[in-house]
Amino acid sequence: QVQLVESGGGLVQAGGSLRLSCRASETIFSGNVAGWYRQAPGKQREMVAVISDYGQNYARASKGRFTISADNAKNTMYLQMDRLNPEDTAVYYCNVQYLIDSTRSYWGQGTQVTVSS
Repeated sequence: QVQLVESGGGLVQAGGSLRLSCRASETIFSGNVAGWYRQAPGKQREMVAVISDYGQNYARASKGRFTISADNAKNTMYLQMDRLNPEDTAVYYCNVQYLIDSTRSYWGQGTQVTVSS
């Protein structure tokens, strides 16, 4: 069973930055689709950014402010978030979706990001 552990969340003022990390219990990011998602109170979970061997994709709200990356040697995926605003407040989750087996999808426990105005 793959385990994903997020870290790096916290409280930051508007305009500030945070870097989230997602550490996997095994080599998993290469060859699959990995991503960051978030869920704000009362809202559905939404995609923030995804990464695969073919590149990165960002949600409109994230593009230009957030950067997703992965270090396969460390089994860790990152989300650098700059110019944060209160609308970014949410629980952030990392996810890995296997490409060769669509039934295998793993989620982390989430990390809270709170942006004060």
